[in-house]
Amino acid sequence: MELAEVMSLLQSMGDERTKNTLMKHGAKEPIFGVKVADLKKVLKKTKKNHELSLALYSTGNSDAMYLAGLMADESQISKEKLQEWVQQAYWHYLSEYAVPWVAAETPYGFELGMEWIRSDDERIAAAGWQTLSSIAGLRPDEQLDIATYSGLLDEIGEIIHLSPNRVRYTMNAFVIAVGSYIVELHMKAIEIGGKIGKVAVDMGGTACKVPLAPVYIDKVVKRGSLGKKRKTARC
Repeated sequence: MELAEVMSLLQSMGDERTKNTLMKHGAKEPIFGVKVADLKKVLKKTKKNHELSLALYSTGNSDAMYLAGLMADESQISKEKLQEWVQQAYWHYLSEYAVPWVAAETPYGFELGMEWIRSDDERIAAAGWQTLSSIAGLRPDEQLDIATYSGLLDEIGEIIHLSPNRVRYTMNAFVIAVGSYIVELHMKAIEIGGKIGKVAVDMGGTACKVPLAPVYIDKVVKRGSLGKKRKTARC
């Protein structure tokens, strides 16, 4: 499929209610309001497509940019292109999902994640934490820098409540990811989660809630999923 064909298809799939919901969460024009389930239908037609994903992201259309994240070929996208993408990811569906998912599946995902969490830009810092969380869920523990992940837990325990809004949200998600996927750090993540307690995040007037890390991790344990890695970060 060519770019024009995909954009026409996305426009036909647009739903006004979905568009309004996404805009309440932070999306801006241009956007059609395509449900993620429908984006995945398009993905079945295109499969992974490096050039098309780059073209879609460059449109600035939120639906197309999210689809680009699902479609991107992690074996072909460059570190430089991901740096461009994260700069252009203007709201959290892009900065905390589409871009970090792709970054986490590349060989340089950890390097990018560690760089991004030190950014003064809230969106980029949040993208960094989400990238590192996704890596924890993908790579075998023996391929992870356990000492660094442990140190980041300590850091979160000290600064999370002083951090920017979306950074707080993604730091909390990091604690959950580490406690759920890295067996060696499971108990430490629960301890840090208990220390930080409830994390206040402005969710933009939506009904979305911030999970308590120890409670969420406990649910993972009870369903028998502790330490079980994912095949892909994208969903």
